[in-house]
Amino acid sequence: MSKLRIAVGGLGTVGSSLIELLMGSADVEVVAVSARSKGRERPVDITPYDWFDDPVAMARSEGNDIFVELMGGSDGVAKASVEAALEAGKPVVTANKALIATHGLALAKLAEEKGAALRYEAAVAGGVPIIRALRDGLAPTDITAIKGVLNGTCNFMLAEMEKGRSYDDALEEAQRIGFAEADPTMDVGGIDAAQKLAILSALAFGVLPSLDEMDITGIDVLSTEDIAAALDLGLITKLVAEATRKDNGIAFTVGPALVPETDPLDIGSGGENIIIADAIPLGRVALSGPGAGGGATASAVAADINTIARGSTGPVFARPASELTAEAPKASGHDRNLFIRATVADGPGILAELTQALGQEKISVETIRQRPSTAPELEGFIEVVITTAPAPRSIIRQLSETLSNLSVVRERASVYPILEEVSA
Repeated sequence: MSKLRIAVGGLGTVGSSLIELLMGSADVEVVAVSARSKGRERPVDITPYDWFDDPVAMARSEGNDIFVELMGGSDGVAKASVEAALEAGKPVVTANKALIATHGLALAKLAEEKGAALRYEAAVAGGVPIIRALRDGLAPTDITAIKGVLNGTCNFMLAEMEKGRSYDDALEEAQRIGFAEADPTMDVGGIDAAQKLAILSALAFGVLPSLDEMDITGIDVLSTEDIAAALDLGLITKLVAEATRKDNGIAFTVGPALVPETDPLDIGSGGENIIIADAIPLGRVALSGPGAGGGATASAVAADINTIARGSTGPVFARPASELTAEAPKASGHDRNLFIRATVADGPGILAELTQALGQEKISVETIRQRPSTAPELEGFIEVVITTAPAPRSIIRQLSETLSNLSVVRERASVYPILEEVSA
């Protein structure tokens, strides 16, 4: 039997790693490549392969059997080349989360119409086979919630801030070692994690929401003082993406959250990702592993290629495209205990003013801690840390604004949810 012929669009870290990984395969062979620059120095020799200046032309070419898109971006040539391959009835494998999150519904319909496979395991959590688990292993179950730590850049930076580094210093270090892009907005702003959550939602619930439907907060609102105060309570700060299905709809949230040190979401300081799904009747399932890097991502791409080589197709999002939607009624999600940190003027009646403001929002206080501020510029101020009884997560932004507007509060009041401990 002849080998399946692979065309690779995009020869960055992942594309080069994929070519190395597929060398010597008995079932597939790379025959064509395309990238921005043919003459750029790369860790692999591309001279044995047909070169295409235009990846769209390569996607349409009859000289290859599977098109692999590793160029990135939600639109432009990445979208055009994937559409061209699917229009030709050619299977597509991609690692492009932005493309799938933005145009997944239309691409799923096109793939179904043309009888072509579209696989994207590498688009979420790199080396963690969560797409396969949701599409195949958990397909017979009723998934009610899914949450995870999905961004290695934020995971690394928050761990550095736990050591006392400022946000800016942590970001600079992440960029120095290659964990963060020169423009880190997609990562630190929560957009990267939100795109991944949208894809997981399509598989779990049949809903591929736009980012406008999500409550997204990045880690750029966090301070070293927030993280230190949480640590004093035995809580670790993570960027958590969460989708929860309730009777009245689905709640989508991405933002800083505090978890106990014994929680599986506390997965260390590097590029590790973890996804936890609640499924009836199975219970709670967790998958973790390397979420980024050339080797991990290329391995996920290769796994999809092998799946196609074995003749496995099936719906793009575990159900017919006609059953998918981009909209679902918004739900409020679970109530959460809240963590509040505020720098306030030291004087009589200050705590009463804070608790009165919380009472007006119908939020009950559980604990209060206070300590003098050590910063010279904050002489005469104290740091107050409050934990509350469960309250609607949707109130967080408004509550921070309300507390920040109190005359006794010097800086923006920090308010973050505390996630319950996950049972082993």
